[in-house]
This record gives sequence, structure tokens and C-alpha cells, in this order.
Amino acid sequence: MDLDVVLALFDRQMRREARPDGPGVRVERVDGVVRQTGESNTVVWSDLDEAGADTAIAAQVRHFSALGLEFEWKLYGHDRPADLGRRLRAAGFVPDPAETLMVAPVSGLSADVRPPDGVRLVPVTDAAGVELLMEAHDQAFGEARPELGRQLLDRLTREPDTMVAVVALAGDRPVSGARIDLTPGTEFAGLWGGGTVAAWRGRGIYQALVAYRVRVAAERGYGYLQVDAADQSRPILRRLGFTPLTTTTPYIYRP
Repeated sequence: MDLDVVLALFDRQMRREARPDGPGVRVERVDGVVRQTGESNTVVWSDLDEAGADTAIAAQVRHFSALGLEFEWKLYGHDRPADLGRRLRAAGFVPDPAETLMVAPVSGLSADVRPPDGVRLVPVTDAAGVELLMEAHDQAFGEARPELGRQLLDRLTREPDTMVAVVALAGDRPVSGARIDLTPGTEFAGLWGGGTVAAWRGRGIYQALVAYRVRVAAERGYGYLQVDAADQSRPILRRLGFTPLTTTTPYIYRP
């Protein structure tokens, strides 16, 4: 896998040519910036130089502030200018912890990892399934995200071809869950979630959820899986065949 080629393809398909990532999301291209406004409020791409970066940042702050919206500037490690992160902080943005963008060709990943004994993987197809998924998410990550649950149910209802979600059940108890985001017309499918309730970690559930989504990506004809990996999942993903491509840091602006 030529990492430079894959990174250039990712930048073009997933950032410069970004499509709305949910119902009610609008994508706009203004003065070297690609932004999403709606359910998701994010600057996903920028092509800036030192002379114009501060002006472009100020313009996005004005845009979202006029709407009364918190938003994210998703900064990648190779974005320019090189001091864009410093400029964002100077403009009032607060960075969340950095993650690692990792990718793998679907054809090179195992799709034959099964969950451990006593655990079954169940597709999420309705409101009851979303409720189980969010129960697992809330316990695994230690935070309640009711707005995420509403967004996922909305996507399942209105745009079912753009997402597949799955929950891991031990008996009737949700212990993990994950989803794969599907962007038609691109080579990349994205892995999200995968958090496991503490008592069930280390048993292979995460690997089984990755394999489940590998099968989905292969069936749908995607060439690559990509994931924003936190520190705890990065070693697992490396062992499964994923390679670091760059870093990504969410810079948050709150009006």
C-alpha cells in the first residue's frame, strides 16, 4: 500500500469532495474551506497559506457564531500552513486529544473473527436496536450521548444505505457496539464506536466487531477501511493490519 497515494485519495474523496454525513447536513465550499453545517458542524478540509489562514479562520468563526453553533475544525497532521493549530488556538479554539488516522485495504483484513462464547452480534435496524447500542456506548465510554442516538436513528430511517450498525449482546445485555459509515462514490468506509464495557474487555469482542464490518465493506465494494484511532485501540488495529496514515485533532470553537 503506497501511503502517499492513499493519503492523497483520502484527502480528495473524503475531505475536498466531502458529501453530507447525515440527514439535514449541508456542505459548502467557501474561500479554500469545505464545511458542513446542520446535524454536523465541521470544517473538514482547508487549503490555506500563511497569508490567508487567519482571515479564513475568522470567517468560519463568524459563520458558525452567527448561527449560534459550536463547531469543529478537523485538523490533520499534514494540513498547511504548518502552524495552523497554533492559529486556531489563538482564535479561541480548544483542541481535543489527537487521534491517529489508520487505514487498511479491505482485501488484506480478516473477515472470519467470531465473537467469544456467550456473545452474539446483532444488526441494529430499529429504535430498539439503537437504544441497545447507545446503552453499550454510554457504559463503555462513561458518557451519555442522547443526541448521537437520535442522529443514528435518523440515518437508519432516512439514509439506511449510508450506515450499518451492530451491537454485541451477552445474553440480553449490550456489552459493545459499533458502526460502519458508508460514503457512496468513494473508496473509504469508516469505522466508528467499538467501545466495550469494562468487564468484557480483552475477550476479542472488538476484533469480532472489526471483522463484521470488514464483511460489510467487502460486500459493498469498498477498497479501504479508515478509522480515527485512540491510544487504546491503535495497537489492536495495528495487529489486525491497519497502518497509521496521519494524525487528526478536533479543534472545538464554542461561541
